[in-house]
Amino acid sequence: MNERIPATIGAGGIKTHKIEGDHATPTGIFPLRQVFYRADRVASPVCHLPVEPLSRQDGWCDDPTHSDYNRYVMLPHPARHERLWRDDHLYDLVVVLGYNDAPPVPGRGSAIFLHLPPPHCRPTEGCIAIAEPELRKLLRMGMREIEVLPPGQR
Repeated sequence: MNERIPATIGAGGIKTHKIEGDHATPTGIFPLRQVFYRADRVASPVCHLPVEPLSRQDGWCDDPTHSDYNRYVMLPHPARHERLWRDDHLYDLVVVLGYNDAPPVPGRGSAIFLHLPPPHCRPTEGCIAIAEPELRKLLRMGMREIEVLPPGQR
């Protein structure tokens, strides 16, 4: 499938050389690894990927100095991390992308997900955000990867 979908990207734009904390969305082709969802808010998506309901103990390590960098972690966790169970709705449906994960390179960027859009068209912190109906459609159709093109190649 070669479909273009409207998406929200990071406040730092799209970059070929992403670094932790630059709020940029990295360029490249990224496999979809796993789906998490808030079972108390939304239905489980229909897809070929592994699907897990989120819990309050789910997190993602974004500390480049820690051995769990850019990996799923259980909370509490001793290193800097992001909570996947959020008060807002961004991670009601969230897809883990295969970015900087084989193996993770410290400082190269972490927690790059495909998730629901922030309110008021705000940019993400580097992730890719797609409206829930389109995200569910892509997952149902068997999407296995997402491509982020550098500026000027859209």
